[in-house]
Amino acid sequence: MVAEEWAEDFEQLVDLIGGTEDVKAFLDGLTHFAAGTVSRATKAHIECAVTLRRRKRTATIGGSSERAVVWDRIEQALGEGPCVQALDSGVPVLLGDVHSDPRWPRYSKALIAEGIYSALGVPMTLPDDSAAVLNFFAPQPGLFTEGVVGDAVLFVEMASKAMRLAIRLAASDQRGDDLKAAMESRTVIDLACGMIMAQNRCSQAEAFDVLRRASSDRNQKLYAVALEMVSRVSGQQQPAAHFDD
Repeated sequence: MVAEEWAEDFEQLVDLIGGTEDVKAFLDGLTHFAAGTVSRATKAHIECAVTLRRRKRTATIGGSSERAVVWDRIEQALGEGPCVQALDSGVPVLLGDVHSDPRWPRYSKALIAEGIYSALGVPMTLPDDSAAVLNFFAPQPGLFTEGVVGDAVLFVEMASKAMRLAIRLAASDQRGDDLKAAMESRTVIDLACGMIMAQNRCSQAEAFDVLRRASSDRNQKLYAVALEMVSRVSGQQQPAAHFDD
């Protein structure tokens, strides 16, 4: 692929991150993009799926089509194939021809039944204890030439950077959601304490102790007791915490 095509591909990856709401949506978009890129290189219709391994658990979590997801899950169920080996080795693994490659007979037989005759697993570089592989499927043997494999590896290197950014953004959004939830919970508890202070003419510490004892006596969480009190007085099921996102 020429430099202009790579620059365009990278720009589209960046747009993909900005245009999706979560990592799952990003991965679905990524596999469509990857399949299109390798299809362009082979001049044939290529499908793609992505497999993620975290804490020794492996799952197919996205694909350019439902069929690609099925083909990838067959490999995970059998525990053999180029994707599985690429996850273990950290290097690209090619199944060039299901008829002549003797390494994974059960998986090759399953692919033949699905009309797939070649597959390529390319690992992604991810942080911490995560690993992922893009698994490409071809309807003919011999399509994944040395040049095509090289293009796929370069694409996955770019995709790895994009995916790491997507994961960081998702983690940042989750921290923001957790902080917002904590602030909303704190607001309800503070409102309940204010009501107790007004009713009993006591300090905030004494009001909080009353709320804590009620929580213990009812075997309910502190927030649940506070929410019940505030809702009963205000008539609102979920009092709002007033702060900007």
